[in-house]
Amino acid sequence: MLVKEILESSNEPIFSFEFFPPKKQEEWDNLFATITNLSPLKPSYVSVTYGAGGSTRERTHNLVTRIQKETGLTVVSHLTCICSGQEEIGPILELYREHGIVNVLALRGDKPADVATIEEAIRDFPHAIDLVRFIKANFPEMGVGVAGFPEGHPETPNRMKELEYLKEKVDAGADYIVTQLFFDNRDYFDYVERCRIAGINVPIIPGIMPITTRKGMIRMSELALGSRIPARLLKRVLEAKDDREVAEIGIEWATRQVQELIDNHVRGIHFYTLNLAEATLRIFRNIRKG
Repeated sequence: MLVKEILESSNEPIFSFEFFPPKKQEEWDNLFATITNLSPLKPSYVSVTYGAGGSTRERTHNLVTRIQKETGLTVVSHLTCICSGQEEIGPILELYREHGIVNVLALRGDKPADVATIEEAIRDFPHAIDLVRFIKANFPEMGVGVAGFPEGHPETPNRMKELEYLKEKVDAGADYIVTQLFFDNRDYFDYVERCRIAGINVPIIPGIMPITTRKGMIRMSELALGSRIPARLLKRVLEAKDDREVAEIGIEWATRQVQELIDNHVRGIHFYTLNLAEATLRIFRNIRKG
């Protein structure tokens, strides 16, 4: 089923979970234990990430097809086009079609570490919109999602221009937008409002990931798309005596975020799980208690 159809047919917010392909064989069992533990939450779909320059291409394909075959869940495969040409992207999409996988998240992707400049990495698809156009022209039955950036895309400081580019992707055929993670819902609500002003009217699904370790928080801030940590959250995490307390703080914060989003009638919420079940399970329990 297309994510677009799932969103259109649901009167309640849908929930989705994101996983990444394990690097080591022994980690696959742990991942499927996570998927098993999260399945009772009845996600509307799950998504699988794709490494820079296709560095995890084979593992992504294996995970996507295995989830589809063994769980029956609707799967969205991330697809990055950096360092790839049509002769590589086309067969991947053909393979997905053969396996009944009809949803992709179209992304440009990050520059691989071993490539000096972004210009050297670009082939047939300079931007994500070029991938969206290719998919819609050659695989029109496929559903396509794209990424959104509530705190702004680091490569596009002009935020009006950023929304121009986003609208072009929607006009090219993108069905919905999934946002990068954020910790202040005001950033998300403002982003949605600005998208609507720009004429972007597809569903915008907020991405949530709780902080569970102090190291993890620092890592989130260091990434190219690093998230802004609100001062109140930062202070509490830095003052926590250990990571067990950090996890309590992070889950409590994310619970409040999710509840406020639900109260404001979002179409869905996307959870970045890091292949772990506990934090997401606890957020769901907290919501149901409330």
